[in-house]
Amino acid sequence: MKISTKEFRVRESEQVRLKKLPNKVKAFYKSDEHYKELLAAHIKELSERQDLLYAHNRYSLLLIFQAMDAAGKDGAIKHVMSGVNPQGCQVFSFKHPSAEELAHDFLWRTTRDLPERGRIGIFNRSYYEEVLVVKVHPEILQGQGIPQELVDDKNFWDKRYRSINDLEKHLHRNGTRIIKFFLHLSKEEQRKRFLRRVEDPARNWKFSKFDLVERGFWKEYQDAYEDCLSATSTEHAPWFVVPADDKLNARLIISQIVSDSLKELKMEYPSADASRLKELKALKRSLAK
Repeated sequence: MKISTKEFRVRESEQVRLKKLPNKVKAFYKSDEHYKELLAAHIKELSERQDLLYAHNRYSLLLIFQAMDAAGKDGAIKHVMSGVNPQGCQVFSFKHPSAEELAHDFLWRTTRDLPERGRIGIFNRSYYEEVLVVKVHPEILQGQGIPQELVDDKNFWDKRYRSINDLEKHLHRNGTRIIKFFLHLSKEEQRKRFLRRVEDPARNWKFSKFDLVERGFWKEYQDAYEDCLSATSTEHAPWFVVPADDKLNARLIISQIVSDSLKELKMEYPSADASRLKELKALKRSLAK
């Protein structure tokens, strides 16, 4: 089953209004078993394309996941990428920056972990935290060692968006393809998931008082995401707003988008030239003996 994903893509220069975008859409699966069949088919196709990406060794793919707490980023990464060869995939989660990271510009720590050619890199949170959580909590800027006159610039956030766009253009020009996912969770669904984490001993570790504190800034985060998505979704590095209230549906949408993006790349397995063919024949003769 082919899932159309165009409706989830944020067009370049589009002004995003999250309240107008769905947190849930009609399920692409008819039952849990049907979901498993669809996801398995997506994973098989994704695995084959990833193998070609690795062999072609010219492109790399960067997947960025951003969302409110409990939106399902970890689960999406775990399930969608379950069939990918670990040798060709790297996952990085970015928490609070270290003292060393704060001593550099805000793009430095993530740039070190960009995927090599032939590989898929996954950022669970990313440099976008610097225009999301930092924008919601601007007091964080005071600990980043940035000259005060730059912090006071009325265009400070626009310039950060510009820095991000410039980086992504640079990466695209050098063969890295970027896909960005915002898992669009409703406030009510987040409440239900937080309650499940409190009530289930196996999930207690996933919940802390800080999650509840950040929930109190829901509107501010929604505003920050709207500004971010509007300013940084481009033709070469698009954002996809994925309805996240249904985790299973979200995984199917994400896996389809990743598979489609790999299909768009002009890749082929390396072909053997005359010298290589001669070498292979000699090796075959040796093995035959």
